[in-house]
Amino acid sequence: MIYEERNYTFQPANFRRFLHVYEQEGLPLMNEHLGGLQAFFTAETGELNTVVHLWAYQDLADRERRRSAMWNDPRWLAYADKVLPWIIRMETRILQPTAFSPMR
Repeated sequence: MIYEERNYTFQPANFRRFLHVYEQEGLPLMNEHLGGLQAFFTAETGELNTVVHLWAYQDLADRERRRSAMWNDPRWLAYADKVLPWIIRMETRILQPTAFSPMR
């Protein structure tokens, strides 16, 4: 099992708008294609207007297959066209749990 941590910082004027559009449009598509949502957070301190989400995959090949299918879905492309202009910064990390991690 691997985890993908995705961090996004948004233009302040569009942050609440993003959360609404994501909940209504983006999340259902991501759940359909990716499954495995482990957590979704907003930041209350530090860099504001930021979201962090964690996704679980069997391995890198599983991640690639699922994300490729999502990016080939015209519904996802329409959603991405809507929200990508609002993003200031994006960061993604692949995380592998240790033997003693509660998340395995």
